[in-house]
Amino acid sequence: MKKLIFITFVFAVITAFSVAAYGQSAQRVSFKKGGTSAVVTGTLTGYKSKKVFVIKVREGQTITTKQTGGNPISVWIKDPSGEDAGDMDMSCHSEREITPTVAGDYKLEVVECQKADRWKGTFKLRITVR
Repeated sequence: MKKLIFITFVFAVITAFSVAAYGQSAQRVSFKKGGTSAVVTGTLTGYKSKKVFVIKVREGQTITTKQTGGNPISVWIKDPSGEDAGDMDMSCHSEREITPTVAGDYKLEVVECQKADRWKGTFKLRITVR
């Protein structure tokens, strides 16, 4: 019984560290009062790493993303139902526009651009909603 409890504990710790290492917890994005955009930053540690941002929008708005610094990234945007919010090929896509939106939380997943050289480090991304 003690062995089973120990194995369960070790598995839970490894899972927690794996999630933290790959940056899979979501960060909510908010704007300053009256603002329509924010610059977010993140760190990626390899091709399997991703950073997830969540932003709440109203129906009929436009979400725009544009990389403002750092290493080459791709941004994947999922609508509130979890579906991809736009067509993308496998090119680098740090600039995206989704319009019109449906009301709810959109997830923006930032990953290394698969067509660029591998890197580890930081990125900056401007997110605008109008």
